[in-house]
Amino acid sequence: MTPVQSEPRTLPRMGLGCMNLSHAYGIPPSPEEGLAVLLGALDAGVTHLDTATLYGAGRNEELVGRALKGRRDEVVLASKGGMAMVDGVRVIDGRPSTLREQVDASLARLGVEHIDLYYLHRWDKKVPIAESVGALSEAVDAGKIGAIGLSEVSVTRLREAQEVVPIAAVQNEYSLWTRNAEIAMLEATREAGVALVAFSPVGRAFLSDSVGDPSKFAEKDIRRPMPRFSSDNWPANEALLPAWRSLAAEAGVTPAQLALAWLLSRGDHVVPIPGTTSLAHAVENHRVLSLSVDAGLLARAGALINQDTVSGSRYAAGPASEVDAETFEDAA
Repeated sequence: MTPVQSEPRTLPRMGLGCMNLSHAYGIPPSPEEGLAVLLGALDAGVTHLDTATLYGAGRNEELVGRALKGRRDEVVLASKGGMAMVDGVRVIDGRPSTLREQVDASLARLGVEHIDLYYLHRWDKKVPIAESVGALSEAVDAGKIGAIGLSEVSVTRLREAQEVVPIAAVQNEYSLWTRNAEIAMLEATREAGVALVAFSPVGRAFLSDSVGDPSKFAEKDIRRPMPRFSSDNWPANEALLPAWRSLAAEAGVTPAQLALAWLLSRGDHVVPIPGTTSLAHAVENHRVLSLSVDAGLLARAGALINQDTVSGSRYAAGPASEVDAETFEDAA
């Protein structure tokens, strides 16, 4: 197959992850409240919105679509397929036929004719990745999407996909407390001219110092089964927070802003997409682009919170088996 030559709109240095507005962390806001957050973020200058077929079982794309009415040209719009809720169960399905259907469904829910960047949300290990991205390349040819991305993948999978189509972005978890990208993906994407889009850039609220007591997470909060928030690991992680607060105070920024400033310093191709249900926090995060934090202080932040000081793996065994990205356990 001849690689499709797509020309994606350049990704802004930071985006807004929209997942939280429909599910994942606690009880999501009402659609009206979520819409107000999105509209306020656009007014504040946010120009990159990230959603997915999975989020809220399609409701998040519908919400983002409402926010984009009359404002479509203001943003780089990203969505994802290959993972969806089917009869109440999360299903990873990278078959070409499924992806074709999901691209069309995303366009309909968003109310747009074109999505700038569309990710394979998870590599379906039953389907060669060449087949999955091949289906997305058809959507590029048809003008439905502008560029192809991959999420939660390894460098091996990135290179397999690149043999078939150009890949514009890899969206993997990356933050001070999740450094897996530094095993290989950070450098591989830099060398290939691929954006590394960092999801959960404030450590699922740990780095914003707003977790509180994990035992009080809402019943369906996706952090409940994550080992770092368990009773075995949380006390050691919580013990890092006083020094973290002090660093942020010394820098004259909030803890979340310090976390984002550190990520931005990791390379011009690194694009954090913090999520929030608070307009004030969305604006606060966006302001990081105009802040300057001393490089020495950022280095101290990296020494304080990293793979050696954080207790617990990022996923429990079941969810970890679905992810292709490199792990420190495998790299050891």
